[in-house]
Amino acid sequence: MKIDRQIAFWIIAAVVLLAFLFIFRAILLPFVGGMAMAYLLDPLADWFERRGMNRLMATMTIIVLALVVLAALLVLVLPILVNQIGLLIANLPEYLTRLDTVIESVLRSSWAASIGVDPDAVRSSLGAFVSQGTTWATTLVTSVWSGGLAFINILALLVVAPVVAFYLLYDWDRMIGLVDSWLPRDHVETIRRLAREMDSVIAGFVRGQALVSMTLGVFYAAGLVILGINFGFLIGLGAGLISFVPYLGSTLGFVASVGIALLQFWPDWVMPVAAAALFIVGQLLEGYVLQPFFIGNNVGLHPVWLMFALFAFGLLFGFVGLLVAIPAAAAVGVLVRYALSRYLASPIYRGSAGEPTPPSE
Repeated sequence: MKIDRQIAFWIIAAVVLLAFLFIFRAILLPFVGGMAMAYLLDPLADWFERRGMNRLMATMTIIVLALVVLAALLVLVLPILVNQIGLLIANLPEYLTRLDTVIESVLRSSWAASIGVDPDAVRSSLGAFVSQGTTWATTLVTSVWSGGLAFINILALLVVAPVVAFYLLYDWDRMIGLVDSWLPRDHVETIRRLAREMDSVIAGFVRGQALVSMTLGVFYAAGLVILGINFGFLIGLGAGLISFVPYLGSTLGFVASVGIALLQFWPDWVMPVAAAALFIVGQLLEGYVLQPFFIGNNVGLHPVWLMFALFAFGLLFGFVGLLVAIPAAAAVGVLVRYALSRYLASPIYRGSAGEPTPPSE
């Protein structure tokens, strides 16, 4: 009976938390952003404290440094991004015309005729596909904008999030101690152990993946700029930043860069192939060098589970859901592994024979 009450308590607590996130999802962005900043910067604050600073001075120093770095990045990068976005919008009609020319030349080519391609039927199918894709993209952008990226929320993120981060970073250790004092005494050590595992997984993945994404963004942007592909800086930087979703950033960057290169250099195939090779090398670099070095193999977040969590939380909570998806996925993963270990040690699994529990991998 006691165990049933405990299970009911934690289920109710989880439901209340999810309901809170869902109800207030429209205003949570600056607070979740500030909490994420405080969590990521807490080890740096501890480092300053170990070197003689008090918590207030350490927090003020970190926030000022973070704002200076952010301002410097905006001054250096934002004008380039704005310029390339403006050029892309201005040249969009020309690119659509080139795309029509490329499609027409491919459909009317001898090899297309040799395999029985009907140009008119293919163009009709492409027109319907593009129309559906445009409708879907418009709906998606509208949904994301209304779900968390409206102008007022962006302004709140820039203004409120640093303030929230300052107060949370300053009170971080005290808040952790306060929450620890609320834990049920019969299970305090187990909860602490699970919390440490969650922290290890979240910190290992988020901080490591941030470094991976930034490295890939610089690699892709520099490579595309060197190749002379239009909007290469915008495409490369965007592909790197989106790469926290497994395979999404590299796939979108691959398609965009190869497509732009085809339109820009058609009928020359050298640059499209070079752009494709750049992203293939980037994937190899990410899989065999960056992820093992920055993240390691022990974070316990399978790419499929991570993608599911990102899509599920993004659907339910908009952009805020994307911010909480990775911590939630890590927490659920730790809890599932703990529940599985308890199950393997229980009579339900072992049965009456009492066979020993198989070793965990």
